[in-house]
Amino acid sequence: MKKIALILATVLLTLGAASTATAQGNITVEQPEPASKAVLSVDKEVHDYGTITQGDNGSCVFKVTNTGTEPLIISLCKGSCGCTVPSCPQEPIAPGASAEITVKYDTKRVGPINKSVTITSNAGNEPRKVVRIKGNVKAKPTGSAPINSGGPTNN
Repeated sequence: MKKIALILATVLLTLGAASTATAQGNITVEQPEPASKAVLSVDKEVHDYGTITQGDNGSCVFKVTNTGTEPLIISLCKGSCGCTVPSCPQEPIAPGASAEITVKYDTKRVGPINKSVTITSNAGNEPRKVVRIKGNVKAKPTGSAPINSGGPTNN
């Protein structure tokens, strides 16, 4: 009986000490460090082409800056479909340096543009960053009305 009382008293004292330490803020929880100290920042989240004509230049540029303390390595840039083709830097981007991601949209397609490009990197803040392109492609004018050659007509 004395052993049970002694064990119970020890457990209660231990719990009391833990709750006092918690109340006083003496317990420290270590936060895990990010996987990388490279930080990816882009100059814009969306490029808006506005209204463009079928066959116009569908290229745009996103400026990427490494605001971290380690080199930023972009491992993959992928368009949401075959009509959106990104071109990403192959070399690491040094801390404080910038590079460009060029995106080419196939403007042969008529209609609204709403596509995305996913940038995969070693960035500690956003290892997968999605930027978008939007706008509208209007049909190319088809030229003037046919000219009557002066031949016979069916009236």
